[in-house]
Amino acid sequence: MAAFLANLPVAGIAYALRQSNTAGKVIVALLIMGSIFAWTLMVTKIRELRLAKRSSRRFLASYRNEAHPVALFLKRQKYPGSPLQEIYNKACMALGAALEARGANPDDLFMGGVGAHEGTLSDTQISAVRNVAERTVADEAMLLENSMGFLATAVTTAPFLGLLGTVWGVMDSFGGMASGGGSTLSAVAPGISGALLTTVVGLCVALPSAIGYNMLSDSIRRMVVEMDNFSQEMLSDVERHYLPQ
Repeated sequence: MAAFLANLPVAGIAYALRQSNTAGKVIVALLIMGSIFAWTLMVTKIRELRLAKRSSRRFLASYRNEAHPVALFLKRQKYPGSPLQEIYNKACMALGAALEARGANPDDLFMGGVGAHEGTLSDTQISAVRNVAERTVADEAMLLENSMGFLATAVTTAPFLGLLGTVWGVMDSFGGMASGGGSTLSAVAPGISGALLTTVVGLCVALPSAIGYNMLSDSIRRMVVEMDNFSQEMLSDVERHYLPQ
C-alpha cells in the first residue's frame, strides 16, 4: 500500500515541490493563486453570460410582441442582466428628449401616449437616438469584456513563468553539482525534478485559461452581434413610427 501511494502523481508532485528551490516554490505559489483567480473569473463570467442570454431572450420576445417600439418601456418590465434592455432604455430616453426638443410634451410618451407624436422627428433627431444606442452597445460590450484581459495574461504569461522557474532550478542544480564536485545523475535528479514542476504547473494554469478564454470570447462576440442587431431593429421601428412618411 505504501509503495502504491508513493507512485501516485500527487506524491510525485509533493516530492518535486520539496526539492524545488525558493524561487521555484514562490513561482508555484504565484501560479496556483493565478489559477484560482482565473477559475473564479471563468465561472463568474459563464454565469454572467448565461444570465444575459436568458434575460435577453425573454426581453427580445416581449419586445417583438409589442406593436409600438416604446410600449415595453412604458410597462416598466425588468429583465435583470439583459444588455438589450439597457440599450432599449437608453434609446427610449433619448427618444423622449428628441420629442421634447421638437416641442412635444415627452409626458405623452412616458405616460402612455405612444402614438401621439408619430411622424414628428427629423433625420437629425433620429440620428441622435441612433448614436445613443450605438454608444450603449459599445459600453455594454466593454462591460461584457471586463476582466477578460486577465485570462489572456494568464494564457500567455503562465508558461513563461513556469519556464523561468525551470531554468532557474536547473541552473541551481548544476551550480550545486559543480560546487560539490558530484557528477552523478542521482546528485542532480532531485533538483531537476523540482525545477520541472514549475513548467508543469504553468501549463496546468495556461491550458484551462486558454480554453476558457476562447469559449468566453466566442460567447461575448455572439452577444455583441445580438446587441448590434437589436439596436438596428429598434431604430428601424423608431424610424417607421416617428419619421414623416
